[in-house]
Parts: sequence; C-alpha cells; structure tokens
Amino acid sequence: MLRSENRLKSKKAFSATYRNGNSVSDDLMILYAGKIKQDKNCPTRVGFVVSKKVHKRAVKRNKIKRLMRENIRLMFKNEECETLNQYQSLIFFAKEEILEKTFEEIRNTILILLEKLAIKKIQ
Repeated sequence: MLRSENRLKSKKAFSATYRNGNSVSDDLMILYAGKIKQDKNCPTRVGFVVSKKVHKRAVKRNKIKRLMRENIRLMFKNEECETLNQYQSLIFFAKEEILEKTFEEIRNTILILLEKLAIKKIQ
C-alpha cells in the first residue's frame, strides 16, 4: 500500500493540481502534475482517478487503481524515477484502454509519462 504521506486525498488538492495545467498523455492514461517542489523534504503526493466511463463496475475500477498504486509504490521504494520526486502532486487519470493491460504494461506507461513530463519541464 502507498504510504499515507504520499497519498493525494483532499478535493482541494486535486483541484489545485488540475488548475496548474501541466499534463501529458498516452494511450492508457493522462498524467497531471502540480507545482514543482521548492522544498525537497516535502513528499510528493499521488492521486489516481478511474472514471465510470472506463468501466461501470467498481471492482474493475478499483483493480486498475490498485495496479497503478502498486507501481508507484515500488517506484518510490526503489527510487527509480527522479521526475516522481520533483513535483508536489501528481494525478494519474486512466483511460478505457487500460482495462486489458498487465502490471508491466502499466508500469512502462507510467515511466513513459514521467519521462514526457521531464522533457516538457526542460523545454
């Protein structure tokens, strides 16, 4: 399970991240990024959104969120991606095509989106 300090919980925090307007997308998901951190000791908070448009059954939506959450948890644990710790908040928004994907495919998509975000930040 993702640590409590790394979870994006409040509606206010989600809205602030969306308002920032920094996003990248792929075939499987969209990544919204909040402000860039000023204090490196502050943890990055991550949120996951899977709408009813993806699947009408909550069981399927929750499974997708669990897969995304576990991928992010492992990335935090292994310190795999520097981009993951550069932002105050991140929101992963799943698209319909994610239903048939495996754990590894979701992991690769997350890494690709974080790379795109890093490239977008540089430009």
